[in-house]
Amino acid sequence: MPAADNHATRGKLHYIQDATPGFSRQWHRGKFRYLDAQGQPVKERQQLKRIEALSIPPAWQSVWICTSAQGHLQATGRDSKGRKQYLYHPAWRKLREAKKYAHMIAFGLQLPRIRQQVESDLSSPGLSRQKVLAMLIDLLENTLIRIGNDEYTKTNQSFGLTTLRHRHVDIQGSTVIFHFRGKSGVEHALTLRDRRMARLIRHLQELPGQALFQYVDEQGQRHAIGSADVNDYLQQITQGNYTAKDFRTWFGSLHTLLALSECPPCGNTAEAKKNIVAAVRIAATRLGNTPAICRNSYVHPLILDHYLSGSCFVPLTHTEDQKSAGLSTAEQYMLNLLQRSNKHRQPEREA
Repeated sequence: MPAADNHATRGKLHYIQDATPGFSRQWHRGKFRYLDAQGQPVKERQQLKRIEALSIPPAWQSVWICTSAQGHLQATGRDSKGRKQYLYHPAWRKLREAKKYAHMIAFGLQLPRIRQQVESDLSSPGLSRQKVLAMLIDLLENTLIRIGNDEYTKTNQSFGLTTLRHRHVDIQGSTVIFHFRGKSGVEHALTLRDRRMARLIRHLQELPGQALFQYVDEQGQRHAIGSADVNDYLQQITQGNYTAKDFRTWFGSLHTLLALSECPPCGNTAEAKKNIVAAVRIAATRLGNTPAICRNSYVHPLILDHYLSGSCFVPLTHTEDQKSAGLSTAEQYMLNLLQRSNKHRQPEREA
């Protein structure tokens, strides 16, 4: 049984693909109606109620709707830009989130190994592939800039770490200044004070070509580095399925935890919720996301649940000298918290 199918079964769902015959949507006399595979209108009240509850965006075209209320995938369609979009069953999303955040614990356990290898590669001579990849991981940790990809740059003229051009970076002494247009057209301006990184990027800027992150092979040939190369580098170090995005989930959770650790004890739930909103906003600013996306995609819910339960976090710190030993004080605290909570919740999730 495929892994995805297994997850669906565990959640008492059926694994469905949109190649399976389903319902379609048609605009008819000023409103939407739904047709079965034979082109006949769907009339069953319960089906119509379920379909309406999906809140499929009106702008979607080529809409496919699952005929079963227990399908893991409930609907697909194309948005106004022609991109395929998906609506999943709530139980499926819950399973996927549980798996995602268990993966985050495993990533935290691998961070010391990643950092050790990055430090070793940064200390190597020249501008080898390993060294430039290590630079990207170090920058990913310290700036949280999205990794980026060529396709997104070509389509949207927006940039991430691997697609930055020389014009997007200025060096002033030991300070690196990034200024570029990121995802969704958001303009980014970030400053990093790091003498070694400033020196290394200055060497990269001496190479010809527009791409900033290039390496030089043994024959003296230049090669650009992409997001797939960064993910391969992480997987070679860890022997696990880790990607650049894992850093954003880790640090989104960490910065939320750090902000909450500075809050005084709460007198009531309303005050706790207010502090959570403020903490998530801080993390969202660091990630370059909206608070809603940050909370839903990059903050481990156990951290928020722990705080809402009335438990306060001890004052925490996260500094470079602590990270060089493997994990900072705050990171180790967060990892311990997640491991304890996950151990208590795991039997329920597997039921």
